[in-house]
Amino acid sequence: MKKRAPFYRFHTALTFLLITLSSAKTVYAQSPDFQKMTPEERTAYMSKMRAAAQEDWQKMMDKLQLKVPANLPPPADDPKRPQHLKQRPNSTNWYDEAGNTHVRSGWGNWTNYNEIQANAYKLPDPLVLKNGKTVKNAAAWWKQRRPEILNAYETEIFGKTPANTPKVTFEVTATEPGALNGKAIKKTIVGHIDNSKFPGAKPSITMTLYLPANASGPVPLMVVATTNFNFPAPAGPTALDMVLATGWAYARVNTGDIQMDSGAGLHEGIIGLVNEGKDRQPDDWGVISAWCWGLSRALDYFETDNAIDAKKIGIQGHSRWGKTALLAGALDPRWAIVFSSCSGSLGASLEKRNFGETIDNVAGSGEYHWMAGNFLKYGGNWQAMPVDAHSLMTLVAPRPLFITGGTQDQWADPHGEFLACVAASPVYELLGKKGVGTQQMPAPDVSLVKGDLAFRNHEGGHTDLPDWPVFLEFAKKYFNDTK
Repeated sequence: MKKRAPFYRFHTALTFLLITLSSAKTVYAQSPDFQKMTPEERTAYMSKMRAAAQEDWQKMMDKLQLKVPANLPPPADDPKRPQHLKQRPNSTNWYDEAGNTHVRSGWGNWTNYNEIQANAYKLPDPLVLKNGKTVKNAAAWWKQRRPEILNAYETEIFGKTPANTPKVTFEVTATEPGALNGKAIKKTIVGHIDNSKFPGAKPSITMTLYLPANASGPVPLMVVATTNFNFPAPAGPTALDMVLATGWAYARVNTGDIQMDSGAGLHEGIIGLVNEGKDRQPDDWGVISAWCWGLSRALDYFETDNAIDAKKIGIQGHSRWGKTALLAGALDPRWAIVFSSCSGSLGASLEKRNFGETIDNVAGSGEYHWMAGNFLKYGGNWQAMPVDAHSLMTLVAPRPLFITGGTQDQWADPHGEFLACVAASPVYELLGKKGVGTQQMPAPDVSLVKGDLAFRNHEGGHTDLPDWPVFLEFAKKYFNDTK
């Protein structure tokens, strides 16, 4: 499989911001119709959006009294830059011989892909309490250790979901009985969010549901967190095709309508609505938590649909939505199964491990909006972070969790994702389930699916498509059982 261009991962990617803003243009009055803009107008608009995000990032840095190193040399003159790296025309990124993306963070750290230099870290033990005592049974996990880990994520990493979120009223706006050549019943559904508290923000929860046309009773459902941007159709069956062929339902939830994927949008969307347009406080929720809130409200609706088995609803996401799916599963135990694809740092790959995407990259002005403001404290200060990716996985336990990476997607660090699965496995085992089952990284396309915590590293790049068939077989163990 051809390797995807690095801008699908890099935090200053223009394309993803355009995707998000385009998908939200009917929701956010300030977002123009890009199809009607000249290239020069689009460039000017995106420059304005980046500047607004940079300003908000700096305000949070100032609030926390944080600074990045001053007077870093230009990357081309930086003595810390690996000398074998080369730039490509019209790119600010640097690349090695294998085509891997290298960037310098605002804290002066360059991307590393050398395993020898990657592993100078110590992971927090998920089965040791903050007071140093060992968690020896499931009761201690549920009553003591899990709340400690969850609190760290809510206050320090992703932010707290407010208690005063507004009411959501759902409406089926369209139904197509013979969709996909008669294979599905398609429903378009909108969750109207009460914005009377701050009418300037107009978030909504928009989703498309596909039910198998010939179902004889309630069926399992896979919910996919994504955006409405239409990527080129892949050759062969899509995830939608595969899920329907399994006899299950499939739904997409457009996260861009819940909250814009940019620091320039934090005064609007659901975050701006709850804050009434004010700046965030350091422990306020970030965009990924806001998306998770919207996904849980979508789940509220799906539980009321008699065509869906409410006990068999799973959540899936790829890339930044892989991070989202993992957090969604941690925050809402109603998600029966979680599939997180190529999610990288602050998803499934170990954050303190210096490989590919790191804490620094996520804490920069291009991605900080995903997180709580407090997260910025860990830029350039990785070891101080109280949790790591395996900690987030343990919050999903004992429910089934499927983690995937790609051999050509080293930015997302598939080896670090596997190591996180290994480190999370003791919690699954404490709770009477099976972990990943080995400490040896599997060969490409070898699926570790015998346990309840599963892992696969497909041959190829930044995509979830090769892993859907394996996931569906994995999920059948849980969804095709007798009630």
